[in-house]
Amino acid sequence: MAKEKKILGPTYTTLIKPVFEALVQLGKSGSNDEIRDVVIKIMDLSDEIVDEPHKGISNQRTELEYQLAWARTYLKKFGAITNSERGIWIIKPEFYNATTINDKEVTKFISIKKKNSGKETPENDQVKFTEHIEESIPDELEPWINELAETLHRMNPYAFERLSQLLLRECGFTQVNVTKKSGDGGIDGIGKLRINGIFSFNVAFQCKRYKNSVSAGDIRDFRGSLTTDIEKGVFITTGTFTKSAREEASNSGKQQIDLIDGEEFINKLIEYRIGVKEERIFTVDNKFFQSI
Repeated sequence: MAKEKKILGPTYTTLIKPVFEALVQLGKSGSNDEIRDVVIKIMDLSDEIVDEPHKGISNQRTELEYQLAWARTYLKKFGAITNSERGIWIIKPEFYNATTINDKEVTKFISIKKKNSGKETPENDQVKFTEHIEESIPDELEPWINELAETLHRMNPYAFERLSQLLLRECGFTQVNVTKKSGDGGIDGIGKLRINGIFSFNVAFQCKRYKNSVSAGDIRDFRGSLTTDIEKGVFITTGTFTKSAREEASNSGKQQIDLIDGEEFINKLIEYRIGVKEERIFTVDNKFFQSI
């Protein structure tokens, strides 16, 4: 019998309704981070639940983010939402006037669909998950994405800094230099960001090749290392940020720090085709050959 694993927070079945309602509040569309933040407010989730790490696949995410990915997948398969190439989720026209959604109707629809296709689906309305569930993943967490995440985690710290340097250049930064002081808790590199070819800002960045979460203390340490000539700070990690770290980074009374977590970092690598390439795959339509 499979060993059971308990999680602290809500499971994907109980997140389906809050995810849809979060998109409604966001004006019918939103990013993963925006959806997460609104769901946290809707459900009044504690820091302990928000920061709980996911122990299985896709370990660049928290457990909440993993369950949210499943909830979005269910809503997508149900036909209520869709996502753009840039990862923005949008309520589909058929549901545009809805203010909420029946989560039980969604899970029942997917359960019947999976049963008819012969594929197993996680049990509904359960707070316990068995190991076989880790064999299936949400649509947005395909195996090659997890492979890419693991590849980043195995990189030499200095190599990861150079990769971050390359990515920042692709994003429009110039004069990007790595300071080669990895591990000192301070600045790992500097560069300039030019906007509209006119305005430019001096930017410092720090890179942490983490599987775990970056804390508020890490953000404070980075902010404390910024000199007066630095106008912007960017904190990059292959992991995620705790709720308190995100709050610290956006503290209105302090210098703002922009955050790039593992999910966003991978999305940017895909967007700029850095270290990844798209392949065309053909599948055989057996039904066609049987019916012709």
